[in-house]
Amino acid sequence: MARKFDYTLDYAQLDLRACPGLYRVGVGEQGVLLVQPYKGELLPHWRFATPELAQVSSQTISAMFLAYLEAGDFVGADMARKFLQMGYTRARRYANHRGGKKYAGPVPDDQKGRSGAHGRPELPRTEADPQKAQAAAIFKAKWDEAAANPEYRRLKAEHRALYG
Repeated sequence: MARKFDYTLDYAQLDLRACPGLYRVGVGEQGVLLVQPYKGELLPHWRFATPELAQVSSQTISAMFLAYLEAGDFVGADMARKFLQMGYTRARRYANHRGGKKYAGPVPDDQKGRSGAHGRPELPRTEADPQKAQAAAIFKAKWDEAAANPEYRRLKAEHRALYG
């Protein structure tokens, strides 16, 4: 079984390109806005407000994903895959919840930086925003493509065998 994403590390000070053994895949998008230098490389290209922005963003991040794979950089590829996944999930959230707020109340202090409801109830869904739904579909296609990439899957298995 894979080890959970380690939230105790000082990601602001770590360069996980230099220390890939510290990286844990975790579940879903865990760590997507923490792991450097990848966050700094990918975040400027991440946009989902319109289908047009989502198209450019997902293509750029997909190209970065392939470049990381070509360099044998699994951590970079996994982070790019997580940004594609996050493009889908955030666009879907905004499609279903005007303003993007999915849960009632603030995130508990001890849970900041982690995803999930944390015991908070989900707010009612609003009428779907077709622009955000289309942006989500664009990201979903690229996310599925990345997750199914044979080289990505090979490097992921190799990383987990080496580091857990």
